[in-house]
Amino acid sequence: MTPPPNVYDAEPIPEAARAEIERLLSTGDLFRYTTDNAPVSLLEAEFAEMMGTRYALAVSSCSAALFLTLKALDLPAGARVLIPAFTFAAVPSAVVHADCVPVLAEVGADFRLDLADVAAKLDDTISAVLISHMRGHTSDMDAILALAEARGVPVIEDAAHSLGTLWHGRKIGTLGRVGCFSFQSYKLVNSGEGGILVTDDPEIAARAIIMSGAYEHNWKKHPGMQNSFHHWQNKLPLYNMRMNNLSAVLVRAQLPEVARRVRDGRANHDHVAGLLNASPWLSVPPALAPEERAPDSIQFNLEGFESDDEARAFQAAAKARGVSVQVFGLSEDNARAFWNWEFLGAAPELPQTRAMLMRACDVRLPARLARADLDFIAGALIAAADAVKGEARAYGT
Repeated sequence: MTPPPNVYDAEPIPEAARAEIERLLSTGDLFRYTTDNAPVSLLEAEFAEMMGTRYALAVSSCSAALFLTLKALDLPAGARVLIPAFTFAAVPSAVVHADCVPVLAEVGADFRLDLADVAAKLDDTISAVLISHMRGHTSDMDAILALAEARGVPVIEDAAHSLGTLWHGRKIGTLGRVGCFSFQSYKLVNSGEGGILVTDDPEIAARAIIMSGAYEHNWKKHPGMQNSFHHWQNKLPLYNMRMNNLSAVLVRAQLPEVARRVRDGRANHDHVAGLLNASPWLSVPPALAPEERAPDSIQFNLEGFESDDEARAFQAAAKARGVSVQVFGLSEDNARAFWNWEFLGAAPELPQTRAMLMRACDVRLPARLARADLDFIAGALIAAADAVKGEARAYGT
C-alpha cells in the first residue's frame, strides 16, 4: 500500500544559511542592533527591494506587524477596525491588543469578503480596514480600496498567506497603506516565528520602528527618516517586538526560493483543484480575474452534504485513506471560526460566514510535493466523498 504523503514538514533551510549561522553562533551576536549591517537590517533592505516598497521592518511575528501598524496609524482608543469574519484569531487579537474594536464582515462561499456587507459596515464609525487574504484568497481589492478611499480610511493588508500573490500584476501587501507578512513555520518562507511589514509611508515606518523596540538611538541603524525619528524619540511606548539575527539569516536564505515555491505551489494547487472539481461533491472556488495566487494549501467546499454528521464522516473517511482534512467549523476550538473568539464577547450574527465555515475544508499542499503525492491526496478526498454520499444515498438520508 502506498504511504500517504507527508504534508507537514517544511522544506529544508537552504545550505546558504549555514555559514552565517555558524558565524552568529561563534560570536553570539544575535541582537539586531549590536552592529551595523546586521542580518535583520540586510533582510529589511532585501525584502523592501523584492516588494518594491520604500521601507520594511522585520519583527517577531505577523501579529506583531499588525499590532504595530495599528499603533503607528495613531488610531484612538476604541477605534473600530473592519476585518473579515474568516481569518485567524491572531488578527482580531492584534486589533484588541492595539486598544481597537474589531468589526466583523461577512465572507462568502468563495472565502472572500462579501462586498455588500463591507459597504454596509464601512460607515463613518470605521477608522481602518484590515484585510486578511485568508489562506491566500484575495478579495476584490479594487472595490475594497475604492470603498475605503471614499471614506478616507487606511487599508492594512494581512498578507500572512499571500507572499508572491499578484493583483493586476501588483504584489499583494503593497496595495494598502501597510502590508504584513508571516515567516511562521507553515508559511511560504519559514523561520519558525517572525514577520515583516512594508510601507511607503515614512511616518508610519518611523513610528513602527521606534515602537518595535529601537530604543534610545538605535533607530539610527535604519536608513532615512531621521527627522521623523528625532520627532518621535521618547514620545512613543516601546513594545520590544524585534526580530533576532538568527531568524533573519533563515529568512534571507529563502528569499531566492520564493519565485520557485510560488510557481510550484500554484501548479500543485491547480492540479488538485482540477481533479476535485470533477467530483459532484467537492468544489474549489476559482481565482478572481486579476488574481495570480501563491498557494501552499487548498480549500474546497463540500457540496450536497446536508448534515454536520455527513461532513464529519467525510473527515473520517479521508483520514482513513491517509489524508487529514480540517473542516473549519467542525474542528473543535478552531481558531479560524469566529464563534471561538470569545475574547470579543458574544459572537455576532454572521450566517453567511458560519454556513461557509461548516462545509469549508482545508488541506495542506506544500510546493515540494510530487505529482504522485498530489494524485494520492486528490484521490483520497474524492473517494472519501463518494463513500459518504454513496452510503447516504443507500440509506435514503
